[in-house]
Amino acid sequence: MQDKEYHNHKIFRAGWLRAAVLGANDGIISTASLIAGMAAINSDYNIIITTGFAGLISGALSMSAGEYVSVCSQSDIEIADLKLEALSLKNNSEYELQELTQIYIDRGLSKKLAYDVAVSLTKHNALDAHARDELGISMHNRANPIKAAIASFFSFSTGATLPMLVALLSPVEHMIFSIITSSVLWLATLGIISAHTGGAKILPATTRVSFVGAAAMAITALIGKLFGT
Repeated sequence: MQDKEYHNHKIFRAGWLRAAVLGANDGIISTASLIAGMAAINSDYNIIITTGFAGLISGALSMSAGEYVSVCSQSDIEIADLKLEALSLKNNSEYELQELTQIYIDRGLSKKLAYDVAVSLTKHNALDAHARDELGISMHNRANPIKAAIASFFSFSTGATLPMLVALLSPVEHMIFSIITSSVLWLATLGIISAHTGGAKILPATTRVSFVGAAAMAITALIGKLFGT
């Protein structure tokens, strides 16, 4: 008798993984780019550190506020659609049943089976069935603005802290090289971790995040060198 093969899907990690990777990635790139740009115009060490720290705080707050507003907007749309659907279920129950039946027919069920499934799910929880299968809203995995804002704040802060530590320990004359090199390594590490956690291929994810991050930091440093005074 063959042993059963079990596998765990990674799609359920997509939401929090996206927010964590985006926040940490943005924290590393934006703070490192800011420090490299300031170092490129031969700024005083204290000015560079102060600018980097200000970038860390403002970036984390901006990221958190942006995520909160964004998820609130998503949540508002979901609530409005659910209210509309609940009203339609109350006033047009037969039409909604036909609509749900047609959804299952389109997915490959026979007409009778689709109708039986629609009736069964409607009796169990009509709004949940329509939210999931008609609107694409999971009632058990709804957007949470507070959690999203907190996650974004801490993920950005964690990412931004890494180039700040290098800036604190590196002499000004070597700061640009140290910041860009170390940040690319951290971005590559972040790509490896996120790819492994999400079950994706490691090389494409690592190459993508490293190249984009290095390009952003190098361009910022170059602009600082060309136009800074």
